[in-house]
Amino acid sequence: MIKYLGSKRRLVPALTVLAAASGARTGLDLFTGTTRVAQAWKRQGMNVTAVDSARFAHVLARCYVATDPWAEPTLTPALSVAVDRLNALPGRPGYVTATFCESSRYFRPENGARIDAVRDAIEAEYAGSDLWPVLLTSLLEAADRVDSTTGLQMAYLKQWAARAHQPLRLRMPELLAGPGRAVRGDACALAGAPELGEVDLAYLDPPYNQHRYDSNYHVWETIVAWDAPSHYGVACKRTDLRDPSTRSAFNGRRTMPAALARVVTAVRAEVVILSYNNESWLSYEELHELCAGRGHVEVLAFDSARYVGARIGIHDPAGRKVGTVSHLRNTEYVLVAGPRARVRRMVDAVVAAGLGRPTDRPVPVPVGQPRVTLPV
Repeated sequence: MIKYLGSKRRLVPALTVLAAASGARTGLDLFTGTTRVAQAWKRQGMNVTAVDSARFAHVLARCYVATDPWAEPTLTPALSVAVDRLNALPGRPGYVTATFCESSRYFRPENGARIDAVRDAIEAEYAGSDLWPVLLTSLLEAADRVDSTTGLQMAYLKQWAARAHQPLRLRMPELLAGPGRAVRGDACALAGAPELGEVDLAYLDPPYNQHRYDSNYHVWETIVAWDAPSHYGVACKRTDLRDPSTRSAFNGRRTMPAALARVVTAVRAEVVILSYNNESWLSYEELHELCAGRGHVEVLAFDSARYVGARIGIHDPAGRKVGTVSHLRNTEYVLVAGPRARVRRMVDAVVAAGLGRPTDRPVPVPVGQPRVTLPV
């Protein structure tokens, strides 16, 4: 699984218990990202629909959610042959080498040349086939294992990460049996659309701030699109990211509350789970009020380590310390809204498993984040 800011790795155990206690057979992961939650629910036997607007997230969803190896018994043997063949290809420098190894330093040139060669082969030999998203996922994950970043592609490390010296090597993704769907599109447009249908359980994990995921992970976007875009800045971001029309309403402080309200109201699910944290644009009270229209609301709180940038982002480009660390942890909220008995059963199951605590008393937010008092 690729490194990802906003990954719900720490919340997956609790979200898995919530789904099991709900008795849900169908689920919707509306901001799926790396598909961790969708995969966990699919592993439980749920029929999951994974939605995201980013190209790379849609490819991951096509691989891990929409692909069913039981329904395609010839896929796994063919995948094994394809991975071995791609691993045997010699490097051939191209766009990735020039842009992400020479103009910038995301990968060492020898690995950039391998990425170029493998990506060309995937497009030439597997485009339009069931293997295409699986092999492309394998390439993204292989590239992630040899990159030289802290996990975001807004910048790269000044010195090569140790892993960057390892040779690029593809592995077979661990495919999950069972049905599922992958849909690419904007959550605001799709939340209530007939295309998604009705589900028992929906999970909403919207962006928390102005930073766009297609910008944070623009290298993956370009490797998936394979369109050799013009780029700008030291980070070599895609020029099309500058187009205001490509910006999500969820990345604007003024537009985000209304966008989230529309999605929470429109999504066609019996129970809605919404995750957010106490450093974001909406207060606890606002989130609770927003979900109250879905029925009974209960909230779980999870102590969480902040992203590594909280530690290293206090230095200037020359490496000089220019700031101080305000705090290293925050609180992640998981709001569960729906029929009272079902919601209580779900939350009680998480608490009984020791995976989260219900919010029941107010305490101040962390130093450096002046906001309203939040319950935890």
